[in-house]
Amino acid sequence: MENKIQKVITEKIHPLLESHGGDMEVVDLSDGVLRFRLIGQCAGCPAADLTTEHLIKTELLEHVPELKDVVLVQSVSTHLLDEAQRILKLRNEK
Repeated sequence: MENKIQKVITEKIHPLLESHGGDMEVVDLSDGVLRFRLIGQCAGCPAADLTTEHLIKTELLEHVPELKDVVLVQSVSTHLLDEAQRILKLRNEK
């Protein structure tokens, strides 16, 4: 199932998200539920819920029938937190 998911992400979802300066990353896959987060320009976008429902969830459930659900995890990525801490540290050193 993981190979099918990756194929759909690579071929169907990634090109569209990339055209908007974003992407997605899988957070977890368990019990037939795929949890993911949007990254790049797509993270925090007002249309994130629409993108999830009308693109990501639709494509994955259509092409990977073993999936029961696809869920957007709206959290701050560790990369973003690390970058914010780095910037604050530089600012405090001045």
